[in-house]
Amino acid sequence: MLLGNLTMILLINTDPQLHTPMYFFLTHLSFIDFCLSSTIVPKALETFLIGQSRISFWGCFAQMYFFIALVICECLLLVVMAYDRYAAVCKPLLYATTMNRARSYGMMALVYTMGFLSSLLHTSLAGTLSFCRARSVNHFFCDPPALLKLSCSSTHVNEILQVSNAGLNTLGSALLVLVSYTYILHTILHIPLARGRLKAFSTCASHLVAITIFYVPGTLAYVQPLKASSQDQAKLVSACYTILIPALNPLIYSLRNKEVKGALRKLWVQKLLPQLPKL
Repeated sequence: MLLGNLTMILLINTDPQLHTPMYFFLTHLSFIDFCLSSTIVPKALETFLIGQSRISFWGCFAQMYFFIALVICECLLLVVMAYDRYAAVCKPLLYATTMNRARSYGMMALVYTMGFLSSLLHTSLAGTLSFCRARSVNHFFCDPPALLKLSCSSTHVNEILQVSNAGLNTLGSALLVLVSYTYILHTILHIPLARGRLKAFSTCASHLVAITIFYVPGTLAYVQPLKASSQDQAKLVSACYTILIPALNPLIYSLRNKEVKGALRKLWVQKLLPQLPKL
């Protein structure tokens, strides 16, 4: 996960050919994935390998805050990336104007603002609860549903906020992505040459795979009511989008992308290979 996401960030920032809106958003996707796993994995490894399964009250809420914020940011970023693909395929002549630098930066500012403000609402509301039961979190990190089960006060409002937030962010974002790809598919099918259709579809294939592996676990984890969800299933799903997905995304975008593979070869030949000791 570390190697893949940091390599993607390095490649995109060092290769001028990758300084386009699509790769600008991909840089932020790698950055969010890196931060998301870094929020969860180090403490989980400490628990599994060393056996120190303690976390402070404020540390637990800080972990929950950044986890919720980054998941929402990634959810919204995938919508922005779908719009970018819509503009590139459906309105190619206006793409440079539509996805200019100012708009790209504005979209990312909106993504981070909405993500961190929404998380602040969740965390602040959870902070008003009373935790007078056994404080053993049945999870490998401070997952919001697992924390709510420890409260001895009413969590009805928190559960409503959790489900509504999942509906607004996960299902709402998935609907926007679906609308974008409906227009994209309609445009691709009207391209007269088969080679042109294949080229247009190849620019969207990696993103389609990325949104599929992200939205399915997220929907399974948070759309269902708190008491109806299996705790073991919740742990497995959480592992998918805190560990597995951040590790897979760089592979998805690099293995299917000729420009990324070309930038990687260029970096290896021009930057890294000359610095290796010669025998």
